[in-house]
Amino acid sequence: MLFLKKFYFGRTDALLSFFIYSDMNYLFLSYNVQELFGQGGMFMNSFYVIRLSRIKQILLLIILAFVTASLMYLENSWKIPVFSTKDGPRAIYKGDSKSPKISLTFNISWGDEKAIPILNTLKEHNIKNATFFISGEWAESHPDIVKRILEDGHQIGSKGYAYVNYTQMKPEEIRRDLSLAQEVFKKLGVKNIKYLRPPTGHFNKEVLSISNKYGLTIVHYSIDSKDWQNPGTDQIVKNVTKTLSAGDIVLLHASDSVKQTNNALPHIINKIKQRGLEIVTVEELIANGDAKSMEIN
Repeated sequence: MLFLKKFYFGRTDALLSFFIYSDMNYLFLSYNVQELFGQGGMFMNSFYVIRLSRIKQILLLIILAFVTASLMYLENSWKIPVFSTKDGPRAIYKGDSKSPKISLTFNISWGDEKAIPILNTLKEHNIKNATFFISGEWAESHPDIVKRILEDGHQIGSKGYAYVNYTQMKPEEIRRDLSLAQEVFKKLGVKNIKYLRPPTGHFNKEVLSISNKYGLTIVHYSIDSKDWQNPGTDQIVKNVTKTLSAGDIVLLHASDSVKQTNNALPHIINKIKQRGLEIVTVEELIANGDAKSMEIN
């Protein structure tokens, strides 16, 4: 019996699988599509048996070789991160550890003084691909800084609209906050916001589910700089770089509460480069689908 392969192709809400094999007399083809979400879910399965002549057998082998190669290519190239599965909600906290890339992420929810100096420092070190998670309320009051973030080449993610704890809110309140933020970003010309960091960092299954319906993937972090504690420049650098490795998502802040982040940033960037790591946006970090996720209880 000639066994070819079973293929899976996943996206955030469905799973498509193929099973193909032949015994030189018959071709057996089976596929199913399973919708992972939605009311009751959906499952379709089809099975086909095809009798083969000698000539058809030879032609079939050629065709199957081509199909197998094509499917293997698609399997390797079409990997969209699945952040919620039938096994339970998940949130991204780290990228692919096999690729020498990391992400610097900055939270901004209030203040007028720290964001521009941090942007200047990033520009001085030729960093054009950090990711800024900003609240809609702050963005609404600082359109010029939002514009500068985009002009410098950085990615913008959402922190909702107001600084509130989603886990203590009713579903309709969460939806209202996310909608307000989306309206603000749209007015400011910020397009294709795909990622969310909940305002206070707290989230649960309900928050994750609502976010998914808004087309937002929750992004947590694997390294906490604890710069908001203002522990000193050296300590911030140590907090970030002590265990830093490929795939890490680093949490930093650009709100006015942080007093030492901008001083620590050049040292952090230099150490990242010394280790042969590249700074990329969150989107690029998790693009190949091998991002690490965690189950939310």
